Amino acid sequence: MKTMLKLVFEVRKPDFLIDTKLGVEIYIQDINDNPPRFHRDLYEISIGEENTQGSLLLRVMAYDRDQRGTPNSTFHYEIKHVSPNIADTEFFIDESGAISFKGCLDHEVAEMFTLLVEAKDHGEVVSLSSSTTVAIHVQDGNDHLPTFTGQTGTGKVKEGEIGSSPLRLHVADEDTPKSPAWRARYTIQGDKGGHFEIKTDPDTNDGILTVVKPLDFEEGAQRELSISVENEVPYFSCKVKERTSSGLWTVDTSTSDDSHTGQGPSVKIIVEVEDVNDPPVFAVTVKEAVLKENSPIGTWVEKVTAVDPDSSHARDFLYKVAHDPSGWVTVDPNTGDITTVKSPDRESPHVVNGVYSILLYAVDKGEPPLTGTSTLQIHVTDLNDNLPQMTTDYLDVCMSSSVTNITAFDLDENPFGGPFKFELLGDVKGKWKLNPSYGYTAGLVKQPGVYAGPYTINVKISDLQGEFGVYNLSVTVCNCSVTPTCRTQRKTATKAASGAIGIVFASLLLLLCKKQAHCLFFFFLVTLYTVVL
Repeated sequence: MKTMLKLVFEVRKPDFLIDTKLGVEIYIQDINDNPPRFHRDLYEISIGEENTQGSLLLRVMAYDRDQRGTPNSTFHYEIKHVSPNIADTEFFIDESGAISFKGCLDHEVAEMFTLLVEAKDHGEVVSLSSSTTVAIHVQDGNDHLPTFTGQTGTGKVKEGEIGSSPLRLHVADEDTPKSPAWRARYTIQGDKGGHFEIKTDPDTNDGILTVVKPLDFEEGAQRELSISVENEVPYFSCKVKERTSSGLWTVDTSTSDDSHTGQGPSVKIIVEVEDVNDPPVFAVTVKEAVLKENSPIGTWVEKVTAVDPDSSHARDFLYKVAHDPSGWVTVDPNTGDITTVKSPDRESPHVVNGVYSILLYAVDKGEPPLTGTSTLQIHVTDLNDNLPQMTTDYLDVCMSSSVTNITAFDLDENPFGGPFKFELLGDVKGKWKLNPSYGYTAGLVKQPGVYAGPYTINVKISDLQGEFGVYNLSVTVCNCSVTPTCRTQRKTATKAASGAIGIVFASLLLLLCKKQAHCLFFFFLVTLYTVVL
């Protein structure tokens, strides 16, 4: 825009020579021919209704093309119209275009405000203006607390069960459904054992109380709880107390952080615990006892004790033997005293590492009857009631070897078993001797004067306590160069002897019978027997 024109005038003579030159400057005086213009025709924002009065909502901006610094380019802002126009909210704009409000915002009263904002200059002859539209959307906040409206459900739960929902609590909330300001969040007070949890039904906003840890009727037939409710976002409320002509209004605000206001309501509920039949409980589930081996029948072993948690049936049960693999014991059904009905044997296959285990029941008289279990581990102390024995009663000795092992064992445990003392009895001098003679295995040494053939040797074996047994040991001496063992030779010799006997018997039969037919038949059978052998 030009603010000054420069003109030059020249005077020329007929011969075109310049005689005179004149410069003229013409200043152009501005008039108010441009109204203020906004940068945008529409401003649009969303704000929460918890915004407090005096807070900046947004800023509009305008400009004027008239000469800067003059009244023609100087302008001010003014809110010309507000829709809807409500009593508790008044918008204002300052000289910089910042828009704020007095009072309170309420989504339930007005979800959106439409403001017509004017920018008007200060022209001396005429004032020019333009306008823009401001759309302010008010988002719903949590300005309504949820309130309890009732409850449904039996309010009862069986002891020992989990997963049941005895109660459903109903609430009402005037905030926008499904919004964080509407969704309820429940809290349980007074649940000392952590037996309950409460979750929110996302569709109805109900609080569903659920048992997550088993209850015990004997610890109390009722559980009194306090349930409080709040929303997912903090509570906020605003009420206009006084509208002043200048400055901000007097309002009363409260939040969930205040000590006495904005707290969610609570309700007391009672859950009844229904008694069910509980199984008897043993004082000790695994009990130890000591019993001597070979104790006489009727020996007292131990006593077990159980109690029934049901207060109305504290002693209404019987003791039973559930599993006794060797049938050693019996239990008094009323007192729990355990006695023997058989003499215990530590060498029984059911005794493992010296321990014999039985299973006991305590069975109540409920419907259906329930059972408690306990294990009795009987440590059976060993007696020296078994003699040492040889692992075999025959041995083969080759002529070429001089030593063969004799091995013994004892069913009793230390100190009633080995190592053992071995002795040879009878006339063995110059024939047989032992080396070594102490341990779990003794060496039977063949003397040079022993020839091939069968022998019987009396062997005495004593345990650590001096208890002994005497055994006949059959020893066969043979030449192992033909067959690897004496047993192979014995089998061959037996077959040969049987064949020879068969042939002799057949010859005698033939001489006696001559031509008789039945004798010939028997001769045939004997011959067949001899061939088979």
